[in-house]
Amino acid sequence: MNTKTEVKMDGEKDILQGKWHELKGQVKQQWGKLTDDDMAKLTGKSEELSGVLQQRYGYAKEQAEKEINNWLRDHEKKPNVTTPTPHKA
Repeated sequence: MNTKTEVKMDGEKDILQGKWHELKGQVKQQWGKLTDDDMAKLTGKSEELSGVLQQRYGYAKEQAEKEINNWLRDHEKKPNVTTPTPHKA
């Protein structure tokens, strides 16, 4: 059993739930096979997203979790393009 993966998923689950409202559109962009119905059912829990990715993409559970982890890691590295940088006059 790989406890590192479990701990990592728990930590990232909090990231998903805490920012779900912001991330929802980006999740839909990342995984275009997700339907509007899929998105409406998701509440920001990584287990839910993992399950939907398994259904839509045929991923194994581990692969779905890896995809979510990689996306979250990459997302955290990118600057938030939705928040404008304040300019001083």
